[in-house]
Amino acid sequence: MITKPSALQQLPADLDGERLPKHVAVIMDGNGRWAKLHGMPRFMGHRRGVDTLKDLLRCCRDWGIQALTVYAFSSENWGRPLEEVNFLMTLFERVLRQELQEMMEENVRINFVGNLESLPKSLQEEIRRSVENTRNNKGIHFTIATNYGGRQEIVQACRAIAEQVQQGLLQPQQIDEALFERHLYTSDVGDPDLLIRTSGEMRLSNFLLWQVAYSELYVTETLWPDFNREEFHYALRSYQKRERRFGKV
Repeated sequence: MITKPSALQQLPADLDGERLPKHVAVIMDGNGRWAKLHGMPRFMGHRRGVDTLKDLLRCCRDWGIQALTVYAFSSENWGRPLEEVNFLMTLFERVLRQELQEMMEENVRINFVGNLESLPKSLQEEIRRSVENTRNNKGIHFTIATNYGGRQEIVQACRAIAEQVQQGLLQPQQIDEALFERHLYTSDVGDPDLLIRTSGEMRLSNFLLWQVAYSELYVTETLWPDFNREEFHYALRSYQKRERRFGKV
């Protein structure tokens, strides 16, 4: 049975609006398994996953969360069947084109992180257009990790810093965590307070390896297409039960 997105609009009464995560990151896993479970081809899981993402983005907006970062396509996903990869690229492009106007109306600021130069040219153009058009929006900051890998991101940051040292613009003793973070893709959004992974897999899958050092982790068996507002409510409730000490007593 396919469930519809929840109608929850207001922040649930058992959540403290003063203790919500400012930045939520999500590893959206389980589209293919969801499709198989419902006797559908894999691409139907990806389509349903887009609807889930749209509802989560609006839920974050409705509940006062400032930033949402999602793992849409990893640098390792190129190893999937060519037909599925091509479908995903086309889906990304179509969704960006169709949803841009609504994102503008809802004041969403869109950003993409990853090795975007390897993506199809037409998709690159849609990405450029969506980022440029929403640059000055003041609502939720929506970051989409596409052709992204955490190790790749760290390596490129190291290269950028090494080039500055080589050119005499930077001394090695000036390199600290703050400087390193300024060379990451996510320098303008900050680290996630909460990382959610769907489908029950207990791994990071090369996602935001530096940024999630002190993020709270929440893993659910729910497959991504079924991750609705009730499920997000459970994740936030779990988050608010925790004490974030950042290595201190």
